[in-house]
Amino acid sequence: MEQKDVSEIGQDILFASRNELYMNLPYLDAVLCALAFAPGGEVTLSLATDGETLYYDGAWLADRYLRSRVWTCRAYLHTIFHCMLRHLAKKRGKVSELWDLSCDAAVESILDELDYPCLNTGPVPQKQKFYGECRRDMPVLTAEGIYRRLLRLSLPEYEIAQLQRAFLVDDHGLWDPERQDNEERSRRQDQKWQDLSGKTQTGLETVLSDKGTGGETVLEQVRVAVRDDVDYRAFLRRFAAPREVAAVDGDAFDYGFYSYGLRLYGNMPLVEPPETREEKRIEDFVIAVDTSMSTSGERVRQFLACTYAILRSAGTFTRKVNIRIIQCDDQIRSDDVICDLEDLRAYMEDFQLTGGSATDFRPVFEHVAKLQESGAFTSLRGLVYFTDGMGIYPEKRTPYETAFILLGEPPLSVKTPPWAIRLVLEAPDLERAAEELPEELDLSELPEL
Repeated sequence: MEQKDVSEIGQDILFASRNELYMNLPYLDAVLCALAFAPGGEVTLSLATDGETLYYDGAWLADRYLRSRVWTCRAYLHTIFHCMLRHLAKKRGKVSELWDLSCDAAVESILDELDYPCLNTGPVPQKQKFYGECRRDMPVLTAEGIYRRLLRLSLPEYEIAQLQRAFLVDDHGLWDPERQDNEERSRRQDQKWQDLSGKTQTGLETVLSDKGTGGETVLEQVRVAVRDDVDYRAFLRRFAAPREVAAVDGDAFDYGFYSYGLRLYGNMPLVEPPETREEKRIEDFVIAVDTSMSTSGERVRQFLACTYAILRSAGTFTRKVNIRIIQCDDQIRSDDVICDLEDLRAYMEDFQLTGGSATDFRPVFEHVAKLQESGAFTSLRGLVYFTDGMGIYPEKRTPYETAFILLGEPPLSVKTPPWAIRLVLEAPDLERAAEELPEELDLSELPEL
């Protein structure tokens, strides 16, 4: 009877926390009610979830509630954010210890930005120090970005343990992908949370994005959670133009008549296969690179290396091309003309990033307009501008397709022009594009930058 009472008390605490959160954050109404409550579930801390049910230890939760009502509200929302940001589904293939820490740090960074009494515990120096270090590498603190950073740093175990103590709130034991015995069930669950995140994103963009209540921080991370994977190779092909190339077109050739001629006349076919076929190839093209102080040189190199490898592939690159690679911060720093594969390889071998001032996108577009007037391009299909997104944009739409390529989700304050394509790439997107290249075009063969 006593155990039953404790469980009911724990459930009442969760209901009270949920109601208080709803009163302060109404745009989270759909996700706040998305988990059922149940005691137990192998919980070793206060809360744990498998994406469908929120398990709790009633006695431990009651003790925490007596100490601080704020703590229970934060713990409840902490667990909900894990689901909403799809941390459970993304754990597969990750180093469990580092992924759990990364998810906790990403969620706590959101909670620390939300300016509500029910969530305010005051700044914790160790956490603030970690946030500051991470923000040097990424504009938005996502679990994916923090995870990549931790992998790169290879911190000693005692430092990992210190960070775990600072950020640990709930039990991630039910996240283990090996426990997901039903793959279809896991897929449906992930889709459910992606849909709920999409609804939350819509609510934030229409109601709270212009208010300084902390909702902007939630929106930045939700955008990452609902964003689909990007096929960078397919994206580049949209700038290709149809051209005839010397190759057999099997789709336009009827092998029935060919075989009939061989049967009727011995070795004389009635028709021969076409010697040319139409393919989409990149010819006139502009690649602009933001070389301002806010852009990471290593990220620029990674982007150019992968773009170089993709353009080298036989299905994209023609024998002769007219590609301009322009480096610019607040003025044009370099304009290199690429006419063939050898020019492209030579450029990558001698590549140097120049600039370091503020960001102004307009000089690139003014420069390209002058090149068009002088006849430098026959038929310019498009321009891709690699940047962090922060700068002065041109106001008028360009006569060609323009895409701003952002490596990592930018801050909410970054607003690209409505007439331009806005493509957010993560480092894994570029890595996946590189892995899908033919073996003879592997990035391992590229010159060191």
